[in-house]
Amino acid sequence: MNLATEKISLWLAHYLQKEISDYSPAATTNIQNLKSSLQPGDILLVEGNLRVSSAIKYLTQSTWSHAAFYAGTIPDVISKESNASSNEIVNDPPCLIEADIIQGVIAVPLSKYADKHTRICRPIKLSTKDREKLISFMIDKLGTQYDIKNVIDLLRYLLPEPPVPVRWRRRMLALGSGDPTRAICSTLIAQSFQSIHYPILPKVQTRKRCNKDAEDCSDDEIMEIRHHSLFVPRDFDISPYFKIIKPTLESGFNYKDIQWAKEQHLKQI
Repeated sequence: MNLATEKISLWLAHYLQKEISDYSPAATTNIQNLKSSLQPGDILLVEGNLRVSSAIKYLTQSTWSHAAFYAGTIPDVISKESNASSNEIVNDPPCLIEADIIQGVIAVPLSKYADKHTRICRPIKLSTKDREKLISFMIDKLGTQYDIKNVIDLLRYLLPEPPVPVRWRRRMLALGSGDPTRAICSTLIAQSFQSIHYPILPKVQTRKRCNKDAEDCSDDEIMEIRHHSLFVPRDFDISPYFKIIKPTLESGFNYKDIQWAKEQHLKQI
């Protein structure tokens, strides 16, 4: 029975990782601007077009279905790239670390998302030490494989729009053993930021603090860490602690430089 379950799970995983043929999200920036704007420690959100992407976007009520961590140059990974030519490695090196439902934690080049709708989310005022800790945390996870034997974990992604009440949708991503959840969602990245106590979307509680005479009181905000299994890609987008970076603006956009089509030409169209 275990063998049959494993085969079914493997088939489901491959099925969910296939692209939707009639849907392709358009890129909002070119790869050169994207590359020049990214900094180690940034999160790259992606609007995917895989079958599993539809379910994730529906459950999270968001455009974003995937998150990858930008680590910059990863020497150990580059040295193992025996199938790629030296020019390919130099021009398009593995620089993003992400979790894949089948392959586990892998490093991929930026070109993988050249034609996809993306967004850069940047943590603010990271110390050099904490940035290095983040990168080391993610690099250490490379090669980690996930157990996909739990069919229940995979079935939740099978329906593009599962009939789940809004209040249960986030919780649905944390059902079952949790292994396929970690392989698809942004829980691995959330763990890395929690390791340096950088907030994403913590629970904020207000506690009243008074002096000895109880005459002078003030409200203190106490942040409580959410469990990493409950984080989804859009949390980095809506977090007040991450800055949204738009490559087109970073590259020196000036609307005066735009060459618009002539009005006569537009009327003919």
